[in-house]
Amino acid sequence: MKSDITQYNFPEDLKKMSVAEMEILSYSIRDFLIEKVSATGGHLASNLGVVELTLALHKMFDSPKDKIIWDVGHQAYVHKILTGRAGEFDTLRQLDGLSGFPKAKESKHDIYDTGHSSVSVSAAAGLAAARDLNNEKYEVIAVIGDGSLTGGMAYEGLNNIGDSKSKVIVILNDNGMSISPNTGGISKHLGNLRTSKGYLGAKKFVKNRLRTIPSIGKSLVNGLADFKNDIKYSIMDHGGVLFEELGFTYFGPVDGHNISDLLNVLSHAKSLDEPVLIHVITKKGKGYRNAESNPGKFHGIGPFDPTTGTLLQKKDGETFSSLFGRFITEKAEKDEKIVAITAAMCEATGLDKFSNKFPKRFFDVGIAEEHAVSFAAGLAKGGMKPVVCIYSSFLQRSYDQIMQDVCMQNLPVIFAIDRAGCVGADGETHHGMFDLSYLSTIPNMTVLAPKDGNELKAMLDFAFELNGPVAIRYPRGKANYDKEIMSTYSGGNIRVSQGERIDIWACGKMYDCGLKVCQILNSKGISAGLVEVASVKPLDLEPFYQLSHKPETIVTIEDNSLAGGFGTKLSSQLAGTATEVLKFGWPDEFVPQGTFEQLTDRFGLTPEKIAERICEHIERKA
Repeated sequence: MKSDITQYNFPEDLKKMSVAEMEILSYSIRDFLIEKVSATGGHLASNLGVVELTLALHKMFDSPKDKIIWDVGHQAYVHKILTGRAGEFDTLRQLDGLSGFPKAKESKHDIYDTGHSSVSVSAAAGLAAARDLNNEKYEVIAVIGDGSLTGGMAYEGLNNIGDSKSKVIVILNDNGMSISPNTGGISKHLGNLRTSKGYLGAKKFVKNRLRTIPSIGKSLVNGLADFKNDIKYSIMDHGGVLFEELGFTYFGPVDGHNISDLLNVLSHAKSLDEPVLIHVITKKGKGYRNAESNPGKFHGIGPFDPTTGTLLQKKDGETFSSLFGRFITEKAEKDEKIVAITAAMCEATGLDKFSNKFPKRFFDVGIAEEHAVSFAAGLAKGGMKPVVCIYSSFLQRSYDQIMQDVCMQNLPVIFAIDRAGCVGADGETHHGMFDLSYLSTIPNMTVLAPKDGNELKAMLDFAFELNGPVAIRYPRGKANYDKEIMSTYSGGNIRVSQGERIDIWACGKMYDCGLKVCQILNSKGISAGLVEVASVKPLDLEPFYQLSHKPETIVTIEDNSLAGGFGTKLSSQLAGTATEVLKFGWPDEFVPQGTFEQLTDRFGLTPEKIAERICEHIERKA
């Protein structure tokens, strides 16, 4: 055994290891993960929980020939270590560094890019179908967590695979329960029996022979099937029955931290030529006391002290999320019709206060954003005042429900859209750079963007009075809030200052950036005014039309994709006027991971770079 994880030649070295050596390696991997993630931040608890499972998978299967798909992908750090990337972990989630999720451009072992949940089974179904059509030979394995299994799409994929009878191995990584008694000798014996060549051969022989009996053969086979189902329901746990009914051969539960048991069940699954589901029980945060006792905190965490588990960077003031949670709780104290809905993100969205105070009016529907929105529509139809709080990136999954179920019926559902815009280290799959574009295309929808905590509170008050669909989008991180200021909001955009040549229209979070751009331009002798874009839809042009002297150029600044964003819509509205629109936002591409400061600098969205481009624009016109 080597003293340094980076000295191994993975995955080749793993193939030569005994079970005892793999167990020793599991301790080294956990130490390595704690050391590296404590420095960079990342998803720790989920990765500590799948060390033995990942070791067994790479021991039993031949990646990348065999295709391993990690649902969501935040538990793929061990997979990255075992496919030769341990030496890159100092750059984890950093600009141009190792991604926190599987990325095909990063390694041939990352078969499928993931970041959102419940997609792995459908992707595995497609890969298996392609394999069968091409007459190729390789295994397809989908690893999905019990949380992701709350998403309906996972069952659509399971149903498809079970119906097709195509060979796919689905591993259910269940870290939400303790190991049940049927992981003992009887369960193992039944598993060995049902996959033995003798058993499978006898089963096929009996079926074929019975069918040849004149008149009664077919009914005998059907009768035996009914009898088998009766036995199955009597001896299997209910989860196993569900998967068997979907067309899978079910194994489990299996101790996900016992390498010998894992290798044994994977070997059985590999020997079958049919869909298989393996139910594996693991413990989040396994091997690190701090993460075991508080897996939620260590699900996604910033840099921390590995000894104490305390964050190195203390929170500086309140965030938009925490303020939202406080404001909605205060409103619910005065109005018993207010209910809150989230999709497996209670604490992260600030709703823990609400859930504790009003447990009967709080609904966590699991990772099921589509259901969350239609559920909210039903609540609104029933006379309640639902607030749906979901990350911008995840709300994308419910676009059709927002359109059909909420907006088409013009129902009073409020969408509190957290993590809108650039979110940093989680990268492409988690940036919320498209909500202004996709929401503002929907009739009846009002889209608001507060610049600070005071305005967030005022917009919530406004939204409840509007009696229609309202989306309030706000960014990750700190929010300026002064409780002594009684802010009000009555709709529309707000003229802050006037200028002769340039008018800056800055949206939501980017208001501070727009203010600095104005200051830079005015210091250079370029007269610039400022408008706070609080209402993206309806598109309020009153601050433009109220000017007696129209500016040469309007500059829009938004924390959203330029494609279909606020700037694009404003430009369309002003087409044919003498004023042109210069737009600043995220490009029409998937923006990588990095801090907000790094990414705005790279893509020219800092105040200094925006002011520089405006000056160049003025010079070209001159």
